[in-house]
Parts: sequence; structure tokens; C-alpha cells
Amino acid sequence: MSFLTLLIIAVGVSADAFAVAVAKGLHLKHLTVRDAGGLAIGFGLFQALMPLAGWLLARSFSSYITGIDHWIAFGLLGLIGVKMIREALSPDEDEDTSDSIGLRELLVLSVATSIDALAVGISFAFLSVSILPAVALIGAITTALTLIGVIIGRQAGGRIGRPAEIAGGVILIVIGTRILLTHLGVF
Repeated sequence: MSFLTLLIIAVGVSADAFAVAVAKGLHLKHLTVRDAGGLAIGFGLFQALMPLAGWLLARSFSSYITGIDHWIAFGLLGLIGVKMIREALSPDEDEDTSDSIGLRELLVLSVATSIDALAVGISFAFLSVSILPAVALIGAITTALTLIGVIIGRQAGGRIGRPAEIAGGVILIVIGTRILLTHLGVF
């Protein structure tokens, strides 16, 4: 898999973390370096660990399904993309503003925004992906986009979160489709 494709996947799976960071930036009464940094590091770490966990799980049974691996990658990336778009289009729940992000909230948000990355890791097991550079890239991109997102959320409000999540979903669907069509010999 090319670096450009990995970069696009990293941005795609980071979109939900970015959207949550924008929302948190909007809802925090006072944005501190601790909150912004904690959110960025937590999201980046979990976005890196989840694809690694998915890759490790899938590698243990990949020999049984190599004939359909491109369909699995297509299905997983497509489902993740559709899920991201659907969530972006669903109405928001009302949230109160708060003074800071607690450890429990940080862990819950980190896991919630990285579940999709677990499925991406599973698809990586069936593709030509060097996993350590891939998860490092995903973690770094997520960390950067989360930090940018929380600052934008604090400065500009919640106008950019939904479009970013929709774009991330579309990107994952396109990549999944490209993987399938490449394996089927269309490209």
C-alpha cells in the first residue's frame, strides 16, 4: 500500500476524533494546554493501538480467508465509512459546557473514536501494509488533527465537525472500493 493511501486512510479514520475534538473545544469553558494535549495524545495513542490490535487478531486467522480478503477490506472500510456519515448526519445530543476533560471521559472518548481503527487494522492484515509505520502515521495524524480540532472548536465553534466526519466516511468508502476493484482486476 502506498504512503499516499496510508496517509488518506489516516486522515479518514482521524475524522471522528477531529469532530469530537471540535465539539469538545466548543463545550469547554476554558481550554487549557492540559486538556488539549491530553485529548490529542489520548486520541492519537488509541488510534494507533486499535489498528495494531485488529491487525494482530486478523493475522492469526488470515490464512483461512485470503481468497476473500479484498471483500473483507472493502466491507469493513465501507461499513466504517457509512457509519461515520450516518453519525455525522444524526442529531446531536445536548451537552453542557464543562471546565475540563476528566480521565474517565478521556478514556471513553479515546476508545469510542478509535473503534473504527480496529476494523481498519483488520483490513491491513489482508493487504500489503507494514503495520508499525502505518499505526505510527495514524497515531501522529490523529494527534495533530485532534489538537487542531480542539483549537478550532474553541475558536470557530462547531461548524466544521460534521463536514469533516462526512468527508472521512466518504474517503474510507472510496479506498475500500479501490481495494476491491484493484483485486478484481478493474484497475
